[in-house]
Amino acid sequence: MQYIEDIHRRKKLPIIVGGTNYYIESILWKVLVDPAENGAERVQSGSSIPKAELEKLGGPELHKRLMDVDPEMAAMLHPNDARKIARSLQVYQETGVKHSRLLDEQKEQDGADGLGGPLRFSNPCIFWLHSNMDALDERLDKRVDEMLSLGLIKELKDFHQSFNEKKIQDNSQDYQHGIFQSIGFKEFHEYLTAGEDIRQEDLEKLKSKGIEALKQATRRYARKQNKWVRNRFLKRPGTSVPPVYGLDVTNVSLWEQTVLTPALDILDNLCKGERPSVEPIGIEGAGSRNKRSHHMCEVCDKIIIGDLEWTAHLKSKSHLHHVRKKRRAEETSEHQQGVGSEFPFTAKCPRQAGGTPHTSGSESDILEPGTHRNRDNERQISEEA
Repeated sequence: MQYIEDIHRRKKLPIIVGGTNYYIESILWKVLVDPAENGAERVQSGSSIPKAELEKLGGPELHKRLMDVDPEMAAMLHPNDARKIARSLQVYQETGVKHSRLLDEQKEQDGADGLGGPLRFSNPCIFWLHSNMDALDERLDKRVDEMLSLGLIKELKDFHQSFNEKKIQDNSQDYQHGIFQSIGFKEFHEYLTAGEDIRQEDLEKLKSKGIEALKQATRRYARKQNKWVRNRFLKRPGTSVPPVYGLDVTNVSLWEQTVLTPALDILDNLCKGERPSVEPIGIEGAGSRNKRSHHMCEVCDKIIIGDLEWTAHLKSKSHLHHVRKKRRAEETSEHQQGVGSEFPFTAKCPRQAGGTPHTSGSESDILEPGTHRNRDNERQISEEA
């Protein structure tokens, strides 16, 4: 932050390029919990447990511990979200203050919104470089091929032998923490752990399987990033949302025409206090939404955290499938109850003369609605009733 402030002091324009989406968000908004900023003293405690160690306890156990010290925060987190629950416990351990209280204080600042504190700097703007998905998928696949040609497999083997092989032997390997959660490790697990007695042909198949898994994971991550931009920037509640300008990078050979020139023109207009000729991307679904709201879907027996997630769940195939299933079950139950009121008894119907001998327990034992009867049968049934 000090570098950005120094650039501002020199009357220059800081431009932040790249980084993870969370990194960009934390630069734009005051969304990180900083004990010093919130007036909380750091608690030196020998009982403080590192976040990675906490996560290993599992979501349910962590959620129980958080419920004991910060029930408000526990109610806002899914019981299986071990990473976020561990973070909340870590904040409490280090500060002695509830995570929920620190977040409330952050949201009470002028210009804050439902996702955190206000903007750090005045009048920022965002350039979102987006692409046609087919073109992006092809570009990502080529990127993986280039990484392979530059020695990715050898690098994975060396790292596996140096750091991962012993963990696997000790049954302590974990692809959910640290560098091992990065895309590229778990996709090649079968290939890297194959025994020396495996046939070369089978080994090559495992290698190809890992390459394809790596490409699929990379494409999924790109879609996840696009979704994140829409949810955190284009659907962000409140008014402290910088304008987001879309720049099409589908055809990189037209970079100057579709990216560089429009970006420079927009910046020039904004610096002069003028309205750019290009309109920013419209804010989607503007309105107040609670990121931490707690929803329980009785139909799916599932906990959903957040208004956006709840709306998405209600439209999901899984939820609609359970709704249809429940409706069919209710209709069947109502039909059976109606049948019971119309036929308040269960009657056994003997076979007509010349028919198949009666067998107890067969489907013909029960007189179903709509079954045709002769008069002798109806008379016998009436007498039995």
